[in-house]
Amino acid sequence: MFEPPDRLWKEYSGVFEDFDDLTLARWMAQTLAQLKGRVLRFSHPLVGAYRLAAEQAHHRQIWLKGLVAAPAGFFESPCCRAPGLPLFSRDVLETGLLCQHCSETLVALEDLPADLLEPVKKWAAEYAPVHQVAHWEESQRKSAADYDKACESAALRAEKLLAVAGFELMPRFLDHYPAIIWEDHDECLEVRPDDISA
Repeated sequence: MFEPPDRLWKEYSGVFEDFDDLTLARWMAQTLAQLKGRVLRFSHPLVGAYRLAAEQAHHRQIWLKGLVAAPAGFFESPCCRAPGLPLFSRDVLETGLLCQHCSETLVALEDLPADLLEPVKKWAAEYAPVHQVAHWEESQRKSAADYDKACESAALRAEKLLAVAGFELMPRFLDHYPAIIWEDHDECLEVRPDDISA
């Protein structure tokens, strides 16, 4: 995924820095209402804009001030009290679902609904060794006949598994959460969002 350099990210966030608290709260509530009922890629431009606003809102404690009501269906996050907007990442076994507002764990793995827990564990168990190829020790790299080929093969497998997560597994989350964002890249294996299709 293209992640802007820090100086560009700072420049982009300037729009939200200039919003007063009420304007920022209204923009976020309206945007959340538009996200409701959707499975969104992490790379989606609206998600990127929302993340920038969320950073500002978290810093300024917008949701704690109660300036606006969260859209219907969004529960209060236990981590920061912002509306619950979960992110599904490849690290789901360790982190659970992450909060888009404060980046803490929003829903621990063991707290996932029963109908999602086993499919998530199965997907993560398949994904972990694929991702690990990018982090092989020197001895593992030497033992492989062709490490570059192993990385390329792992990247292709990662693309398929990320597509399964995004297009097959994530829609099931909408039975329990108002919206879900999924990580649609793997920078370690050089898998970009445009490499993943349904």
